[in-house]
Amino acid sequence: MRLVLALWILRSKEEHMSHPASTVEALVPSRPRLRPVPAPLPGKYLSLTTYRRDGSGVATPVWFVAENGRLLVMTEADSYKVKRIRHDDLVTIAPCTARGKLRNQPIRARAEILPDREGPHIEALMARKYRVDKIVVLPVYRAIQWARRRRPERGKTAYLAITPI
Repeated sequence: MRLVLALWILRSKEEHMSHPASTVEALVPSRPRLRPVPAPLPGKYLSLTTYRRDGSGVATPVWFVAENGRLLVMTEADSYKVKRIRHDDLVTIAPCTARGKLRNQPIRARAEILPDREGPHIEALMARKYRVDKIVVLPVYRAIQWARRRRPERGKTAYLAITPI
């Protein structure tokens, strides 16, 4: 039986090699290719929808930067969106307004929590994209968050990489 199988494999390899358009890749099973990453998302805000354990989605508008086919996001490490991503990394993303109104159809994606060592790079990219917003919008946002949660200080930051699938 082994001899028959070995002969069959050799014969099929010879058939592939005799074909003028064949290459070594034709003999090796190919991995499924990823769909091309959509064009860079326009705007300043991204609606990031994470999913609770019961399957219901929670959309949050976040700032983002695009780099190497991924969208990078900064958020508080103890936020519920980070907790939901730790449980289920499947998310949906879409360009949106600051208030979260979608501007386009959502796209499925995977979110990954990045190590802290990537933080300075992501913070530099964010500072470049959101120069004016960091001066005007961020202090107002932090004041509102402080008033809601009564937090005197800013918590630890989590860095997310979102890859469309």
